[in-house]
Amino acid sequence: MQKSLTSQRRRSLMLAAAGTALASPLTALAQAGGEDIVIGGSIPMTGVFAFAGIGINAGMQDYVKIINDAGGIKGRKLRYVPEDTGYKVDVSVAAFKKITSQNKVNLYYGDSTGFSKTINPELDRNGNILMAGASFATELNDPKKYPNQFLVGPDYTEMFGILLKHIAKEKPGAKVAFVYSDSEFGRDPIEASEAAAKKLGLNVVVKLMTPPGSVDVSTEVIKLRRAAPDYTIFHGYVLAPIPEFITQGKQQGMKSKWMGTFWTMDSSTVMKMGPDGDGFMGVMPYRYYYDTEKAPMLDKIRQMRPEYQSTAYIQGFLAAMLFTESAKRCLDAGKELTGKNLKTALNSIKDFDTGGLIGVPITIKGNSIPVGRVYRADMKAQKMVAASDWIAL
Repeated sequence: MQKSLTSQRRRSLMLAAAGTALASPLTALAQAGGEDIVIGGSIPMTGVFAFAGIGINAGMQDYVKIINDAGGIKGRKLRYVPEDTGYKVDVSVAAFKKITSQNKVNLYYGDSTGFSKTINPELDRNGNILMAGASFATELNDPKKYPNQFLVGPDYTEMFGILLKHIAKEKPGAKVAFVYSDSEFGRDPIEASEAAAKKLGLNVVVKLMTPPGSVDVSTEVIKLRRAAPDYTIFHGYVLAPIPEFITQGKQQGMKSKWMGTFWTMDSSTVMKMGPDGDGFMGVMPYRYYYDTEKAPMLDKIRQMRPEYQSTAYIQGFLAAMLFTESAKRCLDAGKELTGKNLKTALNSIKDFDTGGLIGVPITIKGNSIPVGRVYRADMKAQKMVAASDWIAL
């Protein structure tokens, strides 16, 4: 027993020595290429937003792996450093402070509008970080107020704009209803979108606000039925109470078409609406995992992960792609990786091919990517299918 332990120990030491010998040239090589480019992340892996956080995290990890497997950016590796936040602003701020104190961070992913707004003065003070995140809040789409941040898609008002453009084309002069949650998220696009609808010749016949989540909506459904909209747009919810509205509305003979915005539109979420959700439409800035149109980057994702990946995964993956592209453009131009330089590099993105994750080449002028497509639920096929071309604002 003693003898085998000794030989085992000797073998371990020899392996460790061999590992060190191997590691030394690799370390030297890494140092020659420059230090790692660090992407920090406040990621909600637990709590109410975990369904999205887990996907976002996997998407970020996968894109970092693709880049590192191909040799990194100008010889520099990407390093992704996430912390779970449980979708709580104070925890998210603590995670940011921890990650940035232990690493030289140039890129950061935030988990919420609350965090993005709270951390903004710190980003301005720090001056070395470009940040994106899970939020599509209209307020963040302001390069003057939020010079070091961007949205990985259209803001909520732009999402409404894409839906309204689709409606105006499909049924000029249509009657539209807005149903939204009594939250900052819910109220965000309502006022500006009412004005946008009028400009497009559409008539907003009713606006209804409910608490977020599962609530009794029978009174609101009666008001909605009286207004008799051709289209009803829901915003500020993930799922509930949308199915209740649709089911009760159909029972009461409503002929409205029903629509949603990004956080409602993941395939797995819409499919939970059951048979009444057939034909449910909404705006999506990205292609779905199972889309059959040509998309080399989706092919790559499907090879890495043969099972369905959520739209939150695609969002995380694309965020990492745009982070990387900004860093690459900075280094190509011989510029330091500062927040300002990274944002300037991001805003130099013109007619950029995302490998088909977004179906048209993208140009990033301000803080958002104002492009999307309307998809429709096909309950028989259990898939979201394209209901429009790509609509750019």
